[in-house]
This record gives sequence, C-alpha cells and structure tokens, in this order.
Amino acid sequence: MTNADNLIADAFLSEPLSISMQEAAKIVGVSAATIRNWIKTGYLVSLHKGRITKDSLDSFMAETMGKEKLNSRANKREKDRHNHTALTWDTGQKVRLTTENGDDLARSYENSLSESHRNKEGIYYTPLNIIDDMLSSIPSDIGDSLFLDPCCGSGNFILSAIKLGFKPQNVYGFDTDENAIALTKKRIYDHSGFQSTTIVQGDFLKIAKKETFKFDFIFTNPPWGKKMPADDKENYAQLYETGNSTDTSALFFFASLACLSATGKLGFLLQEAFFNIATFQDARKAALNLSIERLIDYGKPFKGLLTKAQAIILSNVPVENALVNCELSTASHSRSLQSFRATPKTILNFWADEAAAEIISHVYATNHLTLTSNISWGLGIVTGNNAKYCQTQPQEGFIPVYKGPDIRKTGLEMPTAFIPKTLNLYQQVAPKELYEAPEKLIYKFISPKLCFYLDTEQKYLLNSANFLVPNSDFPLTGKQLTDLLNSTFINWLYQKIFYTPKVLRGDLARLPIHNTYFNSC
Repeated sequence: MTNADNLIADAFLSEPLSISMQEAAKIVGVSAATIRNWIKTGYLVSLHKGRITKDSLDSFMAETMGKEKLNSRANKREKDRHNHTALTWDTGQKVRLTTENGDDLARSYENSLSESHRNKEGIYYTPLNIIDDMLSSIPSDIGDSLFLDPCCGSGNFILSAIKLGFKPQNVYGFDTDENAIALTKKRIYDHSGFQSTTIVQGDFLKIAKKETFKFDFIFTNPPWGKKMPADDKENYAQLYETGNSTDTSALFFFASLACLSATGKLGFLLQEAFFNIATFQDARKAALNLSIERLIDYGKPFKGLLTKAQAIILSNVPVENALVNCELSTASHSRSLQSFRATPKTILNFWADEAAAEIISHVYATNHLTLTSNISWGLGIVTGNNAKYCQTQPQEGFIPVYKGPDIRKTGLEMPTAFIPKTLNLYQQVAPKELYEAPEKLIYKFISPKLCFYLDTEQKYLLNSANFLVPNSDFPLTGKQLTDLLNSTFINWLYQKIFYTPKVLRGDLARLPIHNTYFNSC
C-alpha cells in the first residue's frame, strides 16, 4: 500500500460506525424529524451527510428511551408489545377454538391487545350498541345484497350484519390480523353453521383496486392514525386520489368508495378530526358530492382515547336538496347538505343547527378580512425535554416562560416555569424579533374557547401557548383585535364552526374580521 492508501485506510478505520437518520428513525419507530430534534438536543451524535454514530443510538436506546419523556411513539415502543400466539380455526382443528364460544373468544382477544399495539395499528373495537345504531340505516329489504367490512377485526360488524338478515355467503371481510380473521370465521360458523370463504386475511388498501365486486353496503370502523411508512401512504393517496387526506382512516374511506355499488350505502365510524380538521378536507369534499344521510356523535366510547367517535352514513346516489340528520348525545336536528358546502374547509359542523348555519353564512357573506396574510405567527418554545430544562423557581441565567394555563383574558398568572436563556438549546423557538415585538397577542393552544391576552412586555412562552403579531398596516390596534377575538360572538362562531380542543392557526386564520365595525365606533 502507498502512503496515501495507508492514510485513507486509517481515516476509514478511525471513523465511528454510523447509521443514516432514516434507518435510525425506522429502528426507534419515529420520524426523521424527531431524530434531528434529538441530535439538536444532544441525545444523538451527528456525523456528515445525514448520519449519526451507531454508539450514540445504542446508548440512547439503552439509557434514555423509556426513562425520559420523549416522543410518545419512541417510549411506547419499549412498553408491552403485541405478541399473541397465532390462532387458526377450521373444522377439526384447534379444539379450544372449536369448543369455546366464538363471541367470548373475540372479547377475550380484544381485551388482550396491548395499548401500544392498539395505538400503532389504530385498533379500537366498536361497541355493539354503536354498530346496531349505524346498521339501523340499512333498509329491511336486504335480499341478496353484498355487505363488506374492509377492516373487520374479530367480526363485530360482520356478525351484526348476519343477524340483521344478510346471507353469510354475501358477507365479506378483510383484516391483516390472522387471529382476528380466524375468530370472525369461528363466530360466523357458531351463529349460522356456514364456513365462510369470504373473510380474508389481507390488506384492503392493496386489494380494493383489484376487487371485481361492487358492494351494496360497506360499514366499518377503520384504523385511526395507523402508523405506516410515508411512501406507502403517498402511494395509496395517489392510487385512490385522496388529495391531502392521507390518514389511514381517510385512505380506507376512499378505497371503500371505489368499491361501493352505484346505489350503495357506506357507514364509517371515525375520529372527530375527520369532520373538522384541514387534513381531511378532501375526504369531506368527496362525501359532500354524494348524499350524506346521517352524522352521529357517539361521545367517547373508547377507554383511554380522548377523541370522540363520530359516524358518517352516506348514499352513493346524489339527492337534490338533501337533508342531513345530525344526531348529538342530547338533541338532534336536520340541516341541508348545501349548508355544509359553504363552511370554511367544508367542515361538517353538524353540532350547529340550520339557524346557526344561516348566521355563519351571513357573517362570511359580509365584507371582512382575515388573519391569513395580515399576521406573523409564533409558536411557543419546544424545549424537547421540559423535565430537563424547566425549573419551578427563578435561577441566574434563566428566563420566565408562560404556559397556556397561565393565560387569562385579563392578565397573566405568575410564571411557574423558568428555562436557560440560551435559546439555541431548544428544538423550536420562534424568531426573537417576534417575541420582542412591542405588541403581541398570546393565546392558549389547548382550550375549547379562545383566550387571548395582549402582551406589551416581550414575554416568552412554552409550547402550550402561541402568539401572533399583527402587521404594521393592520387596520385594528392590538387591543381592538384582542377584544374582538375574546368576544362572545367570535367565540360562538369559532365553536359553531371548528369545535376543536386545540386552537389551530389555520382555524384562526379563517375567522372573519369585520374591521369596518370599529370605524363606526
């Protein structure tokens, strides 16, 4: 070897073993962006060209994951994993499955699934009372109609459909879980004596485009927010033309529409975000091109899950001047289908009745401006590890930071969190000039109501609070805008349209600002 070769070899041998950020993200079960944040906060050691040292990842997984508060997915990876013994069922096999009651086995199996597995796969088995209510939308003259549950789990929708009168041979189901498929077949046999061949282990998203059948009724509770590679989501989004609606529940929604007969009916139980978050706007537009028959709020039926479960029942046959039955826990009303098309982001705000919808339409028809291009937005500081950086008492070299609960319309509570003033320690910090603006409107991020406070003392915020700074040519003063956003009317409007537990920038940007009102005061 030449001297040059020796130098190259020495350099290669002395360089630590490395791994790409994408590979690390896959190992830990998080996004590449999270890996970058952990590099920034010193958990992982970065090398050249988007790589990190293998030693730092190994040390991080052994010493930090599960012990410090990190990305929820990363810590859940270290908890109880789903590792159930595979079940099979067929006549003459597996005595336990052929002798025990299938319904009891299904309940036991559902209860055995770990919380981390449910979260990863988006699995939340549907209570029977909700299934019965959803299926009440199916007319009595079923005949030889075909029924499909594209993600059938252990068969709750399937069994209810058979009890309703669907012939077992006309009931189809798909699921990726072989245990769930075995249990569904077992339950069908227990109830009807029929050995089904139409309950299939497989990924419906891969199968739907190949299906030659068109189904008359498709009812299901799809996976909510199932974790899958971004490339797979993008491929399915293109295949089913879902636009920006790429959550797994939306992908199943579009795939099911592709398999629905020309006169078919579809019923989906979904997370409440489907009805009011921008991510699902393209899915809502697709629904509004058909005939929505029912929108139903079932509250929070799933233990440990904070989101509401809500259902949409629609028909593939558009109906002129259709009315939608809007069913809440305390009351019900009807609204025109057209009234939903007029809401911002085509939100299905079925908690607002027809009178409220008319007021909303009038408000948006009146000349107004919005905050879309008239504001600079700032997010509260994301430290990456509050337990590590936040102190409860002031210390030298620390600055006070205010949290969402500290914000009142009339002022700020005394700060209870203090962080090092070296801002480049943290994962995310808004531009310093925004924090130091003469006036900024700070607001609670997690709140069912709008709560703003006009800050003139250049306060810093944690990420449970955000803020906005009006442009210099904005036609209202900071106080006027604060008073308006805190007003009873704007809060009423905000709740009737958006109704989310988090105050999202995109929603604030769509609120109508009737600035000419102040000119007449």
